[in-house]
Amino acid sequence: EVLGERRTTEERLKAALGDDVMVLWGGLHTTLVPEDCVEHADALIIGEGEYPLLELVDRLEAGEPWHDVPSLWTQGADGEAASEEEGMRFEPATERGILEKFWEIAGGGRRSRLVTYNGRGYDGPIMTIRSAQLGVVPSRNLLPYRFDISEHCDLMEIFSFHGASRSNYSLDYWCRRFDVESPKGSIDGSQVGRAYREGRIDDIGEYCLRDVRATAELYRKLEHTMIPLFKGGR
Repeated sequence: EVLGERRTTEERLKAALGDDVMVLWGGLHTTLVPEDCVEHADALIIGEGEYPLLELVDRLEAGEPWHDVPSLWTQGADGEAASEEEGMRFEPATERGILEKFWEIAGGGRRSRLVTYNGRGYDGPIMTIRSAQLGVVPSRNLLPYRFDISEHCDLMEIFSFHGASRSNYSLDYWCRRFDVESPKGSIDGSQVGRAYREGRIDDIGEYCLRDVRATAELYRKLEHTMIPLFKGGR
């Protein structure tokens, strides 16, 4: 009913003020299921909207581009809700949809080396088990033979020499020692659940993006130094 009322309100606004009026949607429903809302508004505000709205107004008044305003989502060319920030495109999806897209990328075409940090100990098992719970079929084994890194290079395993060293330090620890920008941002892994409940979807996206970028940069530091020392590393 609420969704229907919002659609009607949008139609009335457009009819009364013309197509030039900008219609924004926000709130809990918009934050949780933006894919249901994006086609009925010019833009969506995901999560807390006070500061994104102020920035949007400032940019519109200045005649500046506004599609990359943080927490602002618009309809992409494919009809899906998306936001653009730092050259990246974020698309909201259900948990099942995210997993299906991951397996499509991970298993499609020429299989490349998967690079993670603690991916064998945490991410790989969790994603595989959760996929099974949701009826999503994995496209590859994320935990192949441990002592061959040709398919999966877990940097935590590299630094521990496959467990020979008992000290397992964090990604942030090694990034600082290899002069790589720290993955730490506005939240850490322990705060993701709370951030989701508060509708801080962009903060979660930033957290994931910083982790990915830090892992990739750290891998580049090791690619021609330590990595070749391991079976499958060349």
